[in-house]
Amino acid sequence: MKLPTQAERLRIYTGESDTANGRPLHEIIVEEARRAGLAGATVLRGVSGFGANSRVHTAKILRLSEDLPMVTEIVDAPEKIDAFLPLLDGLIREGLVVREQVQVLVYRHNNGRK
Repeated sequence: MKLPTQAERLRIYTGESDTANGRPLHEIIVEEARRAGLAGATVLRGVSGFGANSRVHTAKILRLSEDLPMVTEIVDAPEKIDAFLPLLDGLIREGLVVREQVQVLVYRHNNGRK
């Protein structure tokens, strides 16, 4: 797969305890992105953060460490991001989704070479 030099990054901010159909939301987003043929997805687990409700979630406080921030990032061509957004809208009940232009410098895989 080849990515255009001018692409977009989709960032999806959710919580670790967010689910859809009884499964972790970030896992479903990654699976759906793959199914949609997007170039790739990465999930990052935050150590601290707060969202619209202003409640701080941090790994330092045991009772709140169960819902740490999660960021799922997807980079692809704008038209592929456009096509993915309606599916994403149906999955996310709470969170933040942002989109920004990025310049792709390198996107390659090793084809089994070491």
